[in-house]
Amino acid sequence: MLVEKKERVIMGIDPGTSIMGYGVILEKGSKIEMITMGIVRMDHLDDHFLKLQRIFEKTVVLIDQYKPDTMALEAPFYGKNIQVMLKLGRAQGVAMAAALSRNIPITEYAPRKIKQSITGNGSSGKEQVAAMLQRLLNFKETPEFLDATDGLAVAVCHSFQRVSTSGSGKSYSGWEAFAKDNKKRLK
Repeated sequence: MLVEKKERVIMGIDPGTSIMGYGVILEKGSKIEMITMGIVRMDHLDDHFLKLQRIFEKTVVLIDQYKPDTMALEAPFYGKNIQVMLKLGRAQGVAMAAALSRNIPITEYAPRKIKQSITGNGSSGKEQVAAMLQRLLNFKETPEFLDATDGLAVAVCHSFQRVSTSGSGKSYSGWEAFAKDNKKRLK
C-alpha cells in the first residue's frame, strides 16, 4: 500500500504599513524548503487607506499565485504608541481579510514566539533570525529588507509548531473564542 507524503504550503506575513514582509515555504513531512520571500512596499503612499488597499490586493495576488494551505501572521507587538499599534493591527486585519476571502485558515504568533522558534532566543535581532533562516533553508541571498526574512520566519515558526506542540500559536474561530482564551488581555 502506498502512503502519500502530506505536503503543505505555508505563507507567513509580517504586516507593516510601510513594508510588509512575506515568505512561502513548502513542508514535506518534517522537511521544509523555501518557495519565495519578498516585500510589498507602501512607504511611497501617503494615504493610510491606500496602504491598506495595497496590502489586501497584494496578499490576494500572493495567495492566488502560491496557493497556500494556511497563513501565519505576526501579531502586533504591544508598544507605547497606540497609533502605531492601531495601524499595525489594521494592516494585520487586512492581510487576514485577504486570506479569509480565499478560505485560508489563519494562525497568529507573537514576535517573541517566532524568534524563539527560529533562534532559540525570543530576544534575537532581525539579523540573527535572517542568518538562522539562511542556514536552515539553505539560501544565499540576503534580502534588501529584513522584513522579507521576518515574513519567512513566521511561516517557518508555524511549520515548527506542527512538529513540536510545546508552543501555542492559536487559531480562533471567532471573537468569542478569542475573548474566552484571552480574558487578561481584554479590559
